[in-house]
Amino acid sequence: MSTKKALFWVLFWVGLALSFNVGIYFYSGSQKAMEFFGGYIIEQSLSLDNLFLFLIIFSSFGIGPEYQRRVLNYGIAGAIILRLIFVVLGVAVVNKFNWILYIFGLILLFTGLKILLKKEKEKDHKNSKLLKFMGKFVPFTDKLEGDRFFVRKNKVLYATPLFAILVLVEGSDIIFAIDSIPAIFSITRDTFIVYTSNIFAIMGLRSLYFLLEKVSGAFKYVKHGVAVILIFTGVKLAILFFGIHIPILLSIGIIALILALSIIFSAISNRMGKAIVQSEL
Repeated sequence: MSTKKALFWVLFWVGLALSFNVGIYFYSGSQKAMEFFGGYIIEQSLSLDNLFLFLIIFSSFGIGPEYQRRVLNYGIAGAIILRLIFVVLGVAVVNKFNWILYIFGLILLFTGLKILLKKEKEKDHKNSKLLKFMGKFVPFTDKLEGDRFFVRKNKVLYATPLFAILVLVEGSDIIFAIDSIPAIFSITRDTFIVYTSNIFAIMGLRSLYFLLEKVSGAFKYVKHGVAVILIFTGVKLAILFFGIHIPILLSIGIIALILALSIIFSAISNRMGKAIVQSEL
């Protein structure tokens, strides 16, 4: 997918989400509309970190763009089903055990600090524990078999490396959901709002991935922005214990500002780096 086409589809999905948000405004009022918009911004912001992980996974296996699209399509379909399960269970648990929100807050706070303070290290995803576990039950081929996930050789069913990548992508999305869904609980506990804001963000992930693939080097500080957003939502949930509530509109503004600043700092850093290189030449 070209950069121009990827940008078009990213804008299309964002426009569709905003149109849906307008529908919520007229059908359910401004409060629910703000809750959807806040959840959507949180999900889109945190999905950037997940997409960077996708880039690393595809790169470590040497998977070309012609096969990435198929993995992302199946990955997104799986994510839609898994999110429904996570959201329904999550809302049910939170409504029954309200105190768990404070636990979610501490988890998000810890996760954000871990991302912020952790030094980047290259991981060899080929040696993933998940893949080693799968290898005990399903034999894998040594190379790709086109865009197929399974092949049969000598009456034996083999999984291909493309299926292994799909499992890693789905596994990373499950881990990602553990952060993103509790973060949305800082905005709303409405099952419909939580799920739809998740789905609209997920539907645009494939296009956003191909756009990010083209310009990933220009957003070096976005990961730090995501970490700060996690810390903020964690604090927002944790302070509910003391009866302190941050209004939704203020939360949306803070999250949008954090994301915008991370992009601006990334752009400035990228431009300064290019200027230094040119001056040395």
